[in-house]
Amino acid sequence: MKNSDYVIGLDYGTDSVRAIIVDTDDGKEIATAVSWYKQWQDGKYCAPEDNQFRQHPQDYIDGLESSITEALKKAPDGTAERIRGISIDTTGSTPVAVDRKGTPLALLPEFRENPNAMFILWKDHTGIQEAEEINETARTWGGIDYTHYEGGIYSSEWFWSKILHTMRHDEKVREAAYSWVEHCDWMPALLTGNTDPLTMKRSRCAAGHKAMWHESWGGLPPDEFLHEVDPLLEGLPERLYGIETYTADISAGTLTPDWAERLGLSEDVVVGVGAFDAHLGAVGVEIKPHILCKVMGTSTCDMMIIPPDELGDTTVQGIAGQVDGSILPGMVGLEAGQSAFGDIYAWFQSVLMWPVEQFADSGDFAEKVENELIPALTDAAEKEPIDESGVVATDWMNGRRTPDANQRLKGAITRLNLGSSAPKIFRGLVESTAFGAKAIADRFESEGARIDGIIALGGIPKKSPFIMQVVADVHNQSIKVASCDQAPALGSAMAAAAAAGIYDSIEDAQDAMGWGFDEEYHPIPENVEKYRKLFERYKQLGEFIENDFTY
Repeated sequence: MKNSDYVIGLDYGTDSVRAIIVDTDDGKEIATAVSWYKQWQDGKYCAPEDNQFRQHPQDYIDGLESSITEALKKAPDGTAERIRGISIDTTGSTPVAVDRKGTPLALLPEFRENPNAMFILWKDHTGIQEAEEINETARTWGGIDYTHYEGGIYSSEWFWSKILHTMRHDEKVREAAYSWVEHCDWMPALLTGNTDPLTMKRSRCAAGHKAMWHESWGGLPPDEFLHEVDPLLEGLPERLYGIETYTADISAGTLTPDWAERLGLSEDVVVGVGAFDAHLGAVGVEIKPHILCKVMGTSTCDMMIIPPDELGDTTVQGIAGQVDGSILPGMVGLEAGQSAFGDIYAWFQSVLMWPVEQFADSGDFAEKVENELIPALTDAAEKEPIDESGVVATDWMNGRRTPDANQRLKGAITRLNLGSSAPKIFRGLVESTAFGAKAIADRFESEGARIDGIIALGGIPKKSPFIMQVVADVHNQSIKVASCDQAPALGSAMAAAAAAGIYDSIEDAQDAMGWGFDEEYHPIPENVEKYRKLFERYKQLGEFIENDFTY
């Protein structure tokens, strides 16, 4: 029997980190383990009412060690000796202030409890004002519009907005920060021992999609532009990185002796350059050109890859960037998404749960209601007819990521009457999230990015046939659901196999290690026409909310 090589994919999500050990011959899962962020679970360092979401780097370090060692404990004897590579995906943009050695400030005693010294999570929107100033400067300063490859609109969820907001509001962090590092760059740097901000290998997808990096203007925006935004940013690019960024098939180095010992692995294990979770999730479900990959969970990320010669000089406006090599080397990666998807259903559940939590005599009863509420609402909502005169809502409860980022927007539920039951409202909310997804697909296609098929991955495609059927009907396109329920981790494993030289390319790793699909939803013709009319109402409501309603 062949003694196969194994790799580890490490997936840092919003709440936890997952390690998966994979056989590179066929993608078979050998073992997996999850570690939850302890301080995040305790609600520390976050202020949702202020759109502040921070994570402590110690949670990331603890999760790294515990998830890998636990997975190895579950694996058969001899597994550790067969590990050839590790690659890591993370949320993003999730940057942190670091000192000259590349140590996140929150790991220093004086900043241990300072949220501004921690990783600023992807969904932190404290930099709304800063994003607006970046956009205004890009349009009016008289030079290159550095948002050109970011869809033309810079977001508060991204690198420079978060940095500037922190620098303005925390003088101590501003003075102590030598540089700033994305989460997906810091983890490989930590494992390989090269945390120097000037020499660590920076991810192409993080740089291009979130930091306005582009090869045509020499890397990051220059001092002249950043000074126009705010003089506080002047001089920072030279402490970040230049023209060199790296795709996920490149090695960042090998494990340090210390990390090899802590993890029980060889010092020869190759660590790949990091990337974003959604991007490697698309890799994990075998993304191909002109296939829209939708990561559907608390929020969504919508991705496509297109050969460079097909796009030419065309830029897709209003999305979250297009970057050469960001998802697959040699392809242009396009990213978009919704700031809230499953989060909207969770919000509605929390509204309905309030009286139960306040007045239920038994905690067990409240827990039972909470666990069964969404499934019950789903069953009831599915029985409601698609009704043009029914509830129409927007999906902007957490702002709008794309098309055309605007994080100041708020959600709305309209056309309510005394017969608007909880299932009717829930159906309206489900339809609103499907309409938001359709708006993104329409933008891709109107800008020349043809969509030939859709792949869905994440928690919602696995759990809710009702939601997936609505999305298929609204898009009027079939949707395949990926078999793998941990696609980002599998995609990271594929990248690790390429970085370690087991395969010549990530595409070769995909062909050998992919898990395929286990479900496909087809649009129902009579529903398609009904939703076409409701989608027009959704767009009319959106125009009113954005243009005529003070928010």
